[in-house]
This record gives sequence, structure tokens and C-alpha cells, in this order.
Amino acid sequence: MKKLKIIFPAALILFAVNFCLAADTNAPAWLTRPLSLADALNTALTQNAAILKAKNDLEASHGIVVQTRAVALPQLHASGQYQYTDPRGIENFGPFSQPNKNWNAGIQLVQNIYMGGKMVAAIRAASATKQQALAVYQTAVADALLNVRLAYYDVLLTAQQIIVREASVKLLEKEREDQQHRLDAGTVPKFNVLRAEVAVANERPFLIQARNSYRIAKNNLVNLLGYNLPREILEDVPLNLMDGFDTAPFEVNLPEAVQQALDRRTELMALRKTVELQKLNIVDAKSGYKPTVSVFAGYDWFNAKFTPPVELSHEIDGWNAGAQLSWNIFDGGLTYGKVTQAKALHEKSQTDLADQSRQIELGVRTAYSDFIQAHETLDSQQKVQEEADEALREAKARTEAGTGTQLEVLDAETSLTQARTTQIQAQHDYAAARAKFERAIGTDLAPAK
Repeated sequence: MKKLKIIFPAALILFAVNFCLAADTNAPAWLTRPLSLADALNTALTQNAAILKAKNDLEASHGIVVQTRAVALPQLHASGQYQYTDPRGIENFGPFSQPNKNWNAGIQLVQNIYMGGKMVAAIRAASATKQQALAVYQTAVADALLNVRLAYYDVLLTAQQIIVREASVKLLEKEREDQQHRLDAGTVPKFNVLRAEVAVANERPFLIQARNSYRIAKNNLVNLLGYNLPREILEDVPLNLMDGFDTAPFEVNLPEAVQQALDRRTELMALRKTVELQKLNIVDAKSGYKPTVSVFAGYDWFNAKFTPPVELSHEIDGWNAGAQLSWNIFDGGLTYGKVTQAKALHEKSQTDLADQSRQIELGVRTAYSDFIQAHETLDSQQKVQEEADEALREAKARTEAGTGTQLEVLDAETSLTQARTTQIQAQHDYAAARAKFERAIGTDLAPAK
């Protein structure tokens, strides 16, 4: 398939330039500089709201990772206390009297060495959580970049539609003027002029609609790029897009595409990590059936209470170390409930993964079908405009020779407008279908900076 060029490229450039000249001279630089598709995608990577929020979520997940693996790391505790007691509230033991002023301080290091598998599960869960968060972030980036690409193509499409509709109005106005001259010369009835005027009037709403679509498309693109429009910018945003539709040939092998999607789609990567995390949650829940063993070591300082001299300044200090075993023999069914819940959630995560895999395969097949349709439509339109131009010339020649009618000319003009509209729509649909298909199979849409 040959690569098609956008129709009326010079007119499109002039159209964009006119908008720039009409814009406020104090408009920010990003509004008036030429914007390529790569520039738009790179701008979105740094400013798009969806990507920025996904980045914040990724950073927040780092805190979850730290919290998850904390159970396997040693804990260091420090404490200190000073206490004053009313002497009347102290009980003495014969010749021994307790001081009414006491202080103590200590530091202790505790390390769990066995928690029924909970520590190993925590370390693995931390790694899985990190990978899951990264996959979710990559999904958000891919979706946002696809939206920017489609919005860019929408602006190109609506700009071309304005050009087509303006050319159609001018063509019909020229026909109306020609019929008016013929009426003045007495060669045609007034009916011909009225029919030409109706044709012009019927075409104008399409031009108005195209201009409105163009304004909306530009605002949508600016919003996706994360820009705040100056308040002095009213209806028309003076964007100057410099790229065209990507209509280059693109080979597709459906079985390979489906397999690539199942291997590379970040949504599936995230769900696979969810399954792994739910499985680790079962291990964590079952740890409640098993004992916990920890070791500790520390150093304590306190004032003397019985060793003379019993004074606040008499400091006693020393090391301590030991081990601790705890085992919750019966917890009222708490652990059993946790295990039951964890198993059910693990099965649900497996179902989610299988369902999402089917949904992604369906998405690839749907995107493939849409791409084939766009490809065939684009191929079918390669010579239509040339044929429509030739048909209009033939209709005008027949009318001037007296063998044709005005209706034939109007029909030919309508067919030419339809051919131009269909061609630019086919170019847009092909580029959009390719972008959606690439997203469906997990192709990276981000350009190199």
C-alpha cells in the first residue's frame, strides 16, 4: 500500500498560520510554536494529569514496599523515664527504703528469627508490590499517550474538514454566480438560481459544524497536554500542528499480535503480581498457626534503689540478652478466618487474570478488524478524488454544451465533496486504528526524547 499525502497541505499550513496571526501577540510560546506529534507525546509525559497522578501512585507504592518488608528487619527501641513520688506514698521494707526519685533508660535490639513463614512472604511481597506498581504506572502512561495521539489526529482531521467544506461552499457559490449570470443573459430559468442558492445554504451548516469540531479538538488536545489556557484566548486556540497522518504501510500477523499482547500488556503483568501477592497472603495468614521466635539484646541504665549509696546520681548499668517464644494456641478462629479469606481472594485473582487475558485477546482481535477495515477503506479511496474531479469537469462541459443539466453539476460537486471528506476520514481512521492496534498489543507509543 502506498503512503498517501494529506490533501491540500499548503492550504492547511496557511490555515494554521492565519490562526496564529489572529491570536494574541502575548500568548505563551507553546501556543504558537510548531507542534509535532513527538513533541506532543513528550510534553504529555511531563505534564499530562493522568501520568502525573500515576507517578504519584508509583511513589506512594514505595512506602507500601518499605512497610511490607519491615516485619523481616530488626527493630531498635530506646526508652527513658524519670519519676518523682511523694515520700508518703512509698512503702519501706525494714531498714531498706526506696528513693522517691527514680530514672531509667535503655536501648534494645529485637530480631524476629521465625514467624511461621511470614518474614519470607513479606520480603517476596515487597518485591511483587514494587513490580505491580510499576506495571500499573506503565499502563497509565500507555493509555495517556494513546489519548494524546488520537487527539492530535482529531485536530488534523477537523482542520482538513474545514478546508474541504470551505472549498465546497466556494464551489457552490461559484455555481450560483454562474447561474445568476446565465439568468441575467436569459439562458436559464430562475429555478436554476434558486436551486444553486439552496445548495449553498445546505452546505454552510457543515462548515459551521467543522469549525466547531476543530475548536473542540484543539481544546481537548491542550487539556491532555496539561496546559492551562490563558484567559485572553477565547474561541480558537492557535495551535500549529506540523505533522500529518501516519499512513505508512503496517504489516500485521494476528496470531503473533495476540501472543505479543499476552506477553507484553502491562495490565496482565500487574494482575500476575496480584495473583502472587494473594498467594503470599495465604502464607501470611497461615503463620498464625505457628509460633514466633525472636532474640533480643540491649543495655540499661537506672539509678540505685537498694545498693548504697541510694542516690539519684548513683548509676547502675549493664547488658541484657535473651530469646522469646510465643505461640497463640487458640485464637477463637481468627487465623482460620484469615486463611479462608486469603484463599478465596487468591482464587478470585486467578479468575481476574484469566478474564483479563480473554478481554485483551478480544481487544486485539477487535483492533485488528478495525485496522483491516481502515486499511481497505484507505486503499479504496486512492483514486476517488481524481475521478470526482474529472466527473465535475465533464458535467460542467456537458452543461455548457447544452447536453447536460444543472442537476448533474450539483450532483458532481456533492460527489467531489463527499470524496474529499471520505479520503481525509479514511486517512484519520487508518492512523487512529494503527495507534489503537499498537496499544492493544502492548507496543510502546512513547517517542525517544
